[in-house]
Amino acid sequence: QVQLVESGGGLVQAGGSLRLSCAASGLIFHLRTMAWYRQAPGSQRELVALIRSGDTTNYADAVKGRFTISRDSAKNTVYLQMNSLKPEDTAVYYCNAEVVTTGWSTRLFEGQGTQVTVSS
Repeated sequence: QVQLVESGGGLVQAGGSLRLSCAASGLIFHLRTMAWYRQAPGSQRELVALIRSGDTTNYADAVKGRFTISRDSAKNTVYLQMNSLKPEDTAVYYCNAEVVTTGWSTRLFEGQGTQVTVSS
């Protein structure tokens, strides 16, 4: 039905930057809220940032001022620009999207995750 594919993760030194991308494809009529979550080993999954259809955004306190979420509706893609990375940002990052499908149902979909590792 709908696939979300993340890319852009990797290994970076503290203070560095990465840009994550998440491309949605399939039976999409409209993408509503899109979000990035992360989960570190031994920790619960947490919301990092979200962006609504009207481009309003919310951020976790831990990333405010360092991360920026944006979207390209024409490409069905959401981005997460991560600057001033810290070792505590190390986690698997997951893209999440609320999708109105071409069959007029609304469902949540999630990607497979991309690893971000920040070395000190």
